[in-house]
Amino acid sequence: MDIKESDWKVFRRLHSVALERYCQRVLEEVKLATACNDSYHDCYLKVYRLIQDRDKTMARAFDDLRRSTALMRLVNIINEGLLTEEELKQFSQEFQSRIDAIKSISRG
Repeated sequence: MDIKESDWKVFRRLHSVALERYCQRVLEEVKLATACNDSYHDCYLKVYRLIQDRDKTMARAFDDLRRSTALMRLVNIINEGLLTEEELKQFSQEFQSRIDAIKSISRG
């Protein structure tokens, strides 16, 4: 599903904002994971698993950035709670309706 140029421009800008927020969240989780009382190896494994898991989430939300994938990437970004309602209001009403329709389907 392609999006119109104005929504694409908003998406590209918000994509960068959301990516920074996601990376900050992951790095904060890594800090917590490294403050463990286990062996260094256990701490390493905990961080490694965390990064692997977060990398999969990152790929779903941020990789393969094209106009045809923008809507699904945005839904994944929204599901991660990385954008505010105010930021989402920057999209056209038409695009917001498409987002809401996909979110309601994905909820079940």
